[in-house]
Amino acid sequence: MTTFYFIRHGEVDLSEANTKIYQGHGHHMLTLSPKGIGQIIEAARSPILKDAELILTSPYGRALHSAAILSRELRLDIKVETDLHEWLADGQTFAYLSDEEAEKRYSELNRNHGVHPQDQNCLWETAEQMKRRVYAVLERYRQYTAVIVVCHGTLMQYVLDIPHPKNGEIAALVL
Repeated sequence: MTTFYFIRHGEVDLSEANTKIYQGHGHHMLTLSPKGIGQIIEAARSPILKDAELILTSPYGRALHSAAILSRELRLDIKVETDLHEWLADGQTFAYLSDEEAEKRYSELNRNHGVHPQDQNCLWETAEQMKRRVYAVLERYRQYTAVIVVCHGTLMQYVLDIPHPKNGEIAALVL
């Protein structure tokens, strides 16, 4: 059995959002605010993480920054796993959508509890699609006893079937 400790990344520093390289998909490169750094340092102090052997992380800047802090604090190696990325507002073409359109689809996701309504042609990623991609990643690490997974709130909400977590919140999954 493996315990996967999911940790939502810390608060993002949005001060450079939509400037320089932080536009479109570059928005995902944003890192943590000072408050976000503190949230992850606090998470690293949790006694439930003491037996962790490895850190898996989403490739997004906020998750990578969080994983780097956890790595330093816990002295653990990091492995980047592309499929630990956040929920996709466009799970078909992976296009970057306007904030307005992404918010509309996010509302649809939540209103429909992660399931496409039968009478609509939705492009957003379902809860089941998120679970499949995340579980495929976790399956590759079942030889470990305890693994930290640094990822995103919506992913944690629908994969773990929990309320949307706060920044730095930890939730366990035993497989």
